Amino acid sequence: MGEQFRGSALPVDANGLQAALDLLGVGAAELWSIIHVETSGCGFLADRRPKILFERHVFSARTNHVYDAKYPEISNRTPGGYGAFGAFQYQRLQRAMALDRHAALISTSWGLGQVMGFNAGTVGYDTAEHMIVDMSNSESAQLGAMAQFIGSNALGGALRSHDWSRFAAGYNGPGYRANNYDTRLASAYQYFERGALPDLSVRSAQVYLTFLGYDPHDVDGVMGRLTRSAMNDFQMATGIPVTDQVDARTLEALEEAVAVVA
Repeated sequence: MGEQFRGSALPVDANGLQAALDLLGVGAAELWSIIHVETSGCGFLADRRPKILFERHVFSARTNHVYDAKYPEISNRTPGGYGAFGAFQYQRLQRAMALDRHAALISTSWGLGQVMGFNAGTVGYDTAEHMIVDMSNSESAQLGAMAQFIGSNALGGALRSHDWSRFAAGYNGPGYRANNYDTRLASAYQYFERGALPDLSVRSAQVYLTFLGYDPHDVDGVMGRLTRSAMNDFQMATGIPVTDQVDARTLEALEEAVAVVA
């Protein structure tokens, strides 16, 4: 695994989504609720690296606190101190990797479901590095790891019964109330359960547009005004017909354009 953490960065597809639904025996609204709360809908940054969060308290524990005094920003018994989200988390990760590469990787949460590196074995990988490679290649792998974590920790029942407090305690930890994790899940579920599920073609287009520097505003699978504007800008720039919806030709052109700049 290179240290750029960039792979194919494929959006979740219908097969990946269905595999997770089948594994857990839940509806799509439940899974999208978790994704929405964990990563605001997308598992990749605009630069195609998986979304991450580096946990300094985990790194501290995994390195027996030997770096706490000299590097408290990245090794600290107290959780938090995240700073900015997004690319800044990779700066923190790289600093920690310079001290202890393995401990840094397993002290980081990855992808759509923000699965911790130390849970690689729980979600079916022999090493954290193999999990990270898969997650760098596709959101379907990220979603699969999330589903495996839920199943392996016997949280499927809480998810199916919409016991958000019990699910939050098992998935986010005992301090879930501090960030209203359970109420945010409940709110997201109410939204998705009403039928506002992401359209995977629109969502894929939004991911690709983001990678290419066009701003669809959100990666939510909804064809809103800003997504349509970004798509139309891409269509005009590439000389393909301007449309109101994502059609096969546009999606193919987006895929080809992303492959060129990979």
